[in-house]
Amino acid sequence: MAEHRFLTVSQISALHFFDLSPSSGLRRTQRVLGRLRGVGVLGTLTRRVGGTHAGSQGLVHYVAAAGERLLRLESGDRVRQRWHEPSARFAAHHMAVAALRIELEQAHRRQVLELVRREVEPAAWRRYAGMGGAVVTVKPDAYFETASAPGNEFVDAWFIEIDLGHEGIPTLLKKCHEYERYRRQGIEQEDGGFPLVIWSMTHTDPAKAVRRRTALHEAIEGDRQLDQGIFRICSPEHVLPLIQKGVTA
Repeated sequence: MAEHRFLTVSQISALHFFDLSPSSGLRRTQRVLGRLRGVGVLGTLTRRVGGTHAGSQGLVHYVAAAGERLLRLESGDRVRQRWHEPSARFAAHHMAVAALRIELEQAHRRQVLELVRREVEPAAWRRYAGMGGAVVTVKPDAYFETASAPGNEFVDAWFIEIDLGHEGIPTLLKKCHEYERYRRQGIEQEDGGFPLVIWSMTHTDPAKAVRRRTALHEAIEGDRQLDQGIFRICSPEHVLPLIQKGVTA
């Protein structure tokens, strides 16, 4: 739960009760979550996914005060995190990252690919020494290593960027330059090639989503300072097929 900050009931069911039928998994999830909310381990946002008509399945859960204390005891971290109700945009972004992780987990269970390694922010972040020795951090939303089939020795690596249509194209291009500067450090290449950067881009307006994907592609293509070969731009539903095809896609 803490790995993703915010999860819906169905997402928690898919992660932890996938060995049950969908209906049984949801019932079990609801019972467990109810107990955890009752003792203060988990809390829920005031907003629901799907609105008020979604019922308890629309509840978005996060780690509450009691849960945070347990996590700090386990990790030895004494720094207490202050809780503030997040914006809908912030929570939606984290749930979109979780949705992709779950999709890859489910593909792994179906044996259509092997999920070798997974990291979500902040574990996915990369730090290196920049100009003058200053510490620079590249902040992907997630990092995955996959193989095209279970047991395949060749592993592909991916940095994931989730865009829900809230940032301008210049901001996204700036993030591309951050990856380019990190690539030139050669750190990732010590263990193989540089991971491909997948931009998963969507928008509430499908037509605008298409325009934004095209605009970012053209911006990268027209920027001579960027290695175009490390970037892939697609809609959320095409991320899994892209990863299945591997780095040559």
